Amino acid sequence: MVQLVLKQINSIGESLISLVNGLGDFTLFVSRTIFWTFKPPYRVKLLFDQIYFMGNKSIFIIFLTSVFTGAVFAMQIYLGIKAINPDSFIGPIVTIALAKELAPVLSGLVVAGRCGAAMAAQIGSMKVTEQIDALEVMGINGYQYLAVPRILGAMISMPLLSAIFLLVGYTGAWLIATKVLMIDPTLYTQKISDFMNLGMVVEGLIKAAVFGYLIGVIGTYQGFNVTGGAEGVGKGTNMAVVWGMITVLVIDYFLTTFLAQIL
Repeated sequence: MVQLVLKQINSIGESLISLVNGLGDFTLFVSRTIFWTFKPPYRVKLLFDQIYFMGNKSIFIIFLTSVFTGAVFAMQIYLGIKAINPDSFIGPIVTIALAKELAPVLSGLVVAGRCGAAMAAQIGSMKVTEQIDALEVMGINGYQYLAVPRILGAMISMPLLSAIFLLVGYTGAWLIATKVLMIDPTLYTQKISDFMNLGMVVEGLIKAAVFGYLIGVIGTYQGFNVTGGAEGVGKGTNMAVVWGMITVLVIDYFLTTFLAQIL
């Protein structure tokens, strides 16, 4: 009995030590990427390559997600409050929800699933095949060459994708409201300016930029810490997606609370 208790205590202790070590490694990784972000040479071409990959290559899936999100949300709002003559309120409710929450959060989940996995897989494959070591031998810092462009690319691309999500989502909601639910277009849009302001759009864009940074950091961190060959690459890719999505959802709450106080 005593041995069993000691074994459980030892297991808990090892888990705590592993957690602390992991947090320490992650903190060191973040500090290194921040340091190399501002240290020349600046990899501008690599940055634009990553913006193209994360931004332009994600537009189609963002388009599909946003148009159906806006359409479904408008339909559900109408069905939920149709008893109180909701025609003039659907536009403001849908637009505010898209601007403040749905656009940045769903864009973050899409990018975490698509680009976070790609970052971890690309860097992880380079890690297990010792290509990162080869870069270091040639005098090229791996953090600056591989991590920084991806992190900055995600941070820049996410607000742009969120803005596209907002525009397309609003269009989808407008089409459903005016063509399917037969709400007067003027009635749909006239109340938006009464309830919505620029600060709500800015809030969504700030969230998107923060989510992009975190997705980039998590994806590259998992790639740099891959071990164990192909199996390790798969595990790192999976962890990048899971932790990227969890982080977006958790940080969204704290950002919402914080930004509500300053905007």
